[in-house]
Amino acid sequence: MIQIHNISENQQEFSGSRRGFLKGMLGAGAFVLSVQWKPEQLFAVSANASANAADTMGKAALQPSVYLALDTDGTAYIVAHRSEMGNGVRTSLPRIVADELDADWTRVKVVQATGDEKYGDQDTDGSHSVVSFFVPLREAGAAARLMLVRAAAQQWNAPEAECSTELHTVVHGKSGKKLGYGELAAAAAKLDVPKKEELKLKPRSEWRYIGKDSVGYDLKDLCMGKGVFGQDTRMEGMLYASVMHPPVLGSTVKSVDDKAALAIKGVKHTATIDTFKPPVLFQALGGVAVLADNTWAALQGRKKLKVEWEESAHRVFNSGAYRKELQETARKPGKVVREVGNVDTAFAQGGKIVEAEYYAPLLAHAAMEPPAALAVYRDGKVEVWAPTQSPVGARDAIVAAVGAKKEDVTVHVTLLGGAFGRKSFPDYAVEAAVLSKKTGKPVKVVWSREDDIQFDSYHSVSAMYMKAALGADGKPAAWLQRTVFPPIGSTFNADAVYSDPGELGLGFSDLPFAIPNHRSENGPATAHVRIGWFRSVANIYHAFAIQSFADELAHAAGKDPLEYALQLLGPDRVIPKTDLPKDYSNYGQPYEQYPIDTARFRRVLQTVAEKSGWAKRKQGNGFGMGLAVHRSFLTYAASVVQVQINEAGKVHIARVDSALDAGTVVNPEMARNQFEGAAVMGTSIAFYGEITATNGAIDQSNFDTYPMARMNTAPREIHVHIIESDAPPGGIGEPGLPAIAPAICNAIFAATGKRIRELPLSKTGLA
Repeated sequence: MIQIHNISENQQEFSGSRRGFLKGMLGAGAFVLSVQWKPEQLFAVSANASANAADTMGKAALQPSVYLALDTDGTAYIVAHRSEMGNGVRTSLPRIVADELDADWTRVKVVQATGDEKYGDQDTDGSHSVVSFFVPLREAGAAARLMLVRAAAQQWNAPEAECSTELHTVVHGKSGKKLGYGELAAAAAKLDVPKKEELKLKPRSEWRYIGKDSVGYDLKDLCMGKGVFGQDTRMEGMLYASVMHPPVLGSTVKSVDDKAALAIKGVKHTATIDTFKPPVLFQALGGVAVLADNTWAALQGRKKLKVEWEESAHRVFNSGAYRKELQETARKPGKVVREVGNVDTAFAQGGKIVEAEYYAPLLAHAAMEPPAALAVYRDGKVEVWAPTQSPVGARDAIVAAVGAKKEDVTVHVTLLGGAFGRKSFPDYAVEAAVLSKKTGKPVKVVWSREDDIQFDSYHSVSAMYMKAALGADGKPAAWLQRTVFPPIGSTFNADAVYSDPGELGLGFSDLPFAIPNHRSENGPATAHVRIGWFRSVANIYHAFAIQSFADELAHAAGKDPLEYALQLLGPDRVIPKTDLPKDYSNYGQPYEQYPIDTARFRRVLQTVAEKSGWAKRKQGNGFGMGLAVHRSFLTYAASVVQVQINEAGKVHIARVDSALDAGTVVNPEMARNQFEGAAVMGTSIAFYGEITATNGAIDQSNFDTYPMARMNTAPREIHVHIIESDAPPGGIGEPGLPAIAPAICNAIFAATGKRIRELPLSKTGLA
């Protein structure tokens, strides 16, 4: 049916919520086709929705694993123990289980896990959800399948070897008898769970779901406005809270005048949240909260607060002076983290010396959904609903903040409206729990966009120094690189000024080039803001500097950048682990299984060059193509960017081609989505991304001062090319990002002859 209503007749539906807006739009002049459900049913949101699903799974007849349960009606409940933020894990991980189970995907219900160590690592970061759980989840599905086969064999009094599975069914080959999974669930539950050595995983040729395109499990709900995000949660009788945080990190409340705030209609209370005791860890930042009947009242009340702060030592932080400090450090010898050959001797022998300095500023995450969390504290027990990347980390932080027992704290994971690493920090959930304990009521903490940008866990600022000596053949005989940035470790150790091996292994100490003399150094940097994880983390500035410098060397040597990049890689080989730092972390995975393989670098470079038309490119006159290649999170990725300089002198990205070798890709559709998104995000970083501070306080506050790529500045075309591989799975969410900024800057040089060694481009007038 089609309904057309006058807007004025439905004004009451626009409650200020996303669902209220959509409810109003159903009868506000929008064309609605075949709508047969009732709006109040469609948009009902309850904070205990995830608990209901978990209870249903717990009552299922067969529960052979924490990841899987099967009921007598044939419903297969599969746990998603990682957080869905557009990364596709609520689809990809359950489909791994479903494939080995031989389950009918239409009969699968995905259940979101609460924070609990029984599921293993639940930190949805580091692009390792599939990497870490590909085998365990396959084993979970295979164990359940074997139990169903054994149950059927017993009923038929037939040899187990004569039985096999089809879609959601066990089949006896000789007789043709069949039993559905639901019919066998109760009998299978009486059997022992098979040991790992008894399992026979499917060969690749029999995979039903792994490696096949699939839309997201939640796609229908998301399109209909039914997906529950952190901002959507609500509970009867709850208060809404808005927190005024200290403008300078670590400052404390000196005095509060809340008279005007309490006079705002709907405001009920104000409450002080203690500032964290260093180090920051996952603690709340501190400040003064205004609690009210609705978000609007809480925000308006906060504007009326008069708070005097006892400022911390971080008030000395000014971005201009700090940048000079980092750059001066980068020009001096640092701590050696990797050395091959003798760089000093090689430089002393002469050759063409090329030096360059690169700088990348602090970045904010600015995810679509700002932080929000709902908490209820009752009788020493806490229940929280939050869009968190780390439910166990959130639970532990809440335990510490409110003094509860670990077993008395439950963290439910909602959908995340973007995250990129920010929501690995649970400070907003801690705030909700603390305020619920203080008020005795359910409390929903809502951060504004300004809060989100000004009190983020920022991606680190960095300064890098590069130097090379070119031989007669144009190739580097010596290569020196230095990186200086306040480390993530400073958030967990207030005295940390040097980066740990894990961060240095993000595209810096694992340089894959065949250079006989090479040294990597790290200089100290003091953090003045909270430094956290960001999509692809230190790979962003390391790839920017190294891949930009490689392009500079290619032009200095008079060679094609693609040809030069392949020469830098040298012959196809696996780099021996002994050539790397002893403490090289390799993204937490065994080097024997995930070695650095230059043949895979070569493959993505050659693929992206072919697909982008690199050989036929025309350079200059405002048009240019640039390339970059990088390995991160065990995945090899290369990008070619085509830029056009318009009449106003601004850069426009005409096309991005990205090639990836991520080993076994569980869901190619999701992989393409992630790399397409990375191209847009990389454009935002290259064009606009910059956070600065004055006297310790962040200058930017919203998208007017921290802009993003929009339709007119985002790439016109994005093409993603997946290289088929039988190698173990690599990461997907982050590896598409590092090569974008250097490829853009290299393309600008090809178009204009102007070198870009500092981000963002907006500072140069090009964006």
